[in-house]
Amino acid sequence: MILQKKKLIFTYIFTVFLSVSVLIQASFPVLAEPQKALTEEEAAAQERLLLPVQTNSLSYWPTGPAITAQSAILMEAETGTILYAKNIHEELYPASTTKMLTCLIAVEQCALNETVNFSYEAVSAVPGDGSNMGMDAGEYLSMEECLYGIMVASANEVANAVAEHVAGSLDGFAEMMNQKAAELGCENTHFVNANGLHDDNHYTSTYDLALIARAYFQNDVLRRIGNTPSYHFIPSAGQPDDFYKTNKHKLINGELSYDGIIGGKTGYTDLARQTLVTGCEQAGMRLICVVMKEEGSAQFEDTVTLFNYGYQNFMKMNIADNDTHHIINNSNFFYTGNDIFGDSSPILSIAPDGYVVLPNMSHFSDLTSKIDYEAADLEKNEIAEITYYYHDTLVGSGKIIFSSQNTHTYEFTSSEEPVSGRPDNVIFINIKALVIGISGIAGIVIFFLILHSVFSNRKDYRNERRRRKQLRRDKRQKRKERKLAKRRRWK
Repeated sequence: MILQKKKLIFTYIFTVFLSVSVLIQASFPVLAEPQKALTEEEAAAQERLLLPVQTNSLSYWPTGPAITAQSAILMEAETGTILYAKNIHEELYPASTTKMLTCLIAVEQCALNETVNFSYEAVSAVPGDGSNMGMDAGEYLSMEECLYGIMVASANEVANAVAEHVAGSLDGFAEMMNQKAAELGCENTHFVNANGLHDDNHYTSTYDLALIARAYFQNDVLRRIGNTPSYHFIPSAGQPDDFYKTNKHKLINGELSYDGIIGGKTGYTDLARQTLVTGCEQAGMRLICVVMKEEGSAQFEDTVTLFNYGYQNFMKMNIADNDTHHIINNSNFFYTGNDIFGDSSPILSIAPDGYVVLPNMSHFSDLTSKIDYEAADLEKNEIAEITYYYHDTLVGSGKIIFSSQNTHTYEFTSSEEPVSGRPDNVIFINIKALVIGISGIAGIVIFFLILHSVFSNRKDYRNERRRRKQLRRDKRQKRKERKLAKRRRWK
């Protein structure tokens, strides 16, 4: 009994002690383990994460993700529609993404089998610790091998050699680069070299870089070369080495997997930081993503994030298949459809290669449009250009062209409501058929008039002959009568 009482007393005292200890610990805050200080680059990335995304200020536009790039753009390549915009016109250093324009100019100016010689200046003008593939002065490669060297190996000396081959000098090629950039619509761009090595006067913007990439990805050869994971350089008369070069673009070389990648280019300098251009095509919609001034692998992660945003929130629509409202905006003129004479073949129609890109929850009927007759190219059979807007955002354009094919059809209904896209005060007439019909009728009438004239003239001619014969007979008869009268008087 005494032992049991002692155990109970001990248990009671121990329980009280634990309870008091818990209360004391709860009354004092637990000191957290001190956080590791951010590096300068990590702190800068966190600041860039808070920068505003301009497209997120549009209430009617899908909200885009926050990323750590200083500047970023997601553009639909065919229409030029900007799906995501973050400081897209800010002038930044492009680093080796410059080389996409270098290759674009080279392909436009040269054949792939041309020989490119490596001069001392082309090789010595680049630092030894930069991207290169060990070419020496006096060696040479084909233009095609050079393009692989530029896009896969990001070789600076190869970009220089190509520049000299195309323009005769590095400075001359830089002038060609700026001219080509201006032709593509770049307004915040100035290049001073072919490889993207740092220069304070060598800059561009994500918008301008997307325009360059848009032209780059339109070329089949460049798309193939720019989407090459690894390339084998074999010994030749021009260079003696056997080696492989692997693309540093993780979405191309297989380190990161994403469906539909069609190519791209990496870039890095101490001041530019990480820059990246990537093209992707899924379900017929080609997107171009450009991110500038990133850190580490964030450039690839943010690119994937933006591609997901684009393909999950937007759709591409053919204009000719969906615009049943008009051909000429706010006009009851040149509508197409079935007319009172049968199937119509309109004089004017919307070209079948025009597209718009819209947020998924919107409809084609939500768009407004404007017509520009000066933007048309008459040599291409174009009459005018229609630009389409979703609220105030440009989402695509199409061409009004002369056409002999029926691109839209309408059917009259018994309903009192007008058919969608056709005003109720318009009679549909097949103008071409009407003109042909009138011309045919006029030809037939003229033909019969000519026949009538011919036959009338022949009849008049016969009557005239009969009249003249009758006059001659009358004259002869009168002569006979006068002779007989004279004979009678003499008798």
